Amino acid sequence: MAKVILKKKIDASTSALSDVKSYARKIWLAGLGAYAKVGQEGADYFQELVKAGQAVETKGKKAVAEKLEAANSEIAEAKNEVSSFKGRVEVQLDKVEKAFDSRVASALNRIGIPSKHDVETLSVKLDELTALLERVARKS
Repeated sequence: MAKVILKKKIDASTSALSDVKSYARKIWLAGLGAYAKVGQEGADYFQELVKAGQAVETKGKKAVAEKLEAANSEIAEAKNEVSSFKGRVEVQLDKVEKAFDSRVASALNRIGIPSKHDVETLSVKLDELTALLERVARKS
């Protein structure tokens, strides 16, 4: 009878040891499965992140290009406006300068100072008189 009891205890401990080994193996396999699944899902997730990053980069480049185009367009418009304004200012300055010259010449003429045109006219007449005197002097 002692042998039967001892055999039952050994069978029970062997069965418990077998159950522990079975559970340990299942835990090990579950760990390996989790590692494999995380590795695969992690790689897939990484690829999704790369794709999302590429999409954001493309949108960002497009937005920057659009903003740059708009800024260049505004700069071109401003240049055209400045050029147009500059031309009008130059025309107005020319008018002011001519009016100023006319008034200064008029004021100088009133006080008896000859204008440049008057001096040039007198110079031409003086040259003609000098030439005439030289001809008369040669004939005599």
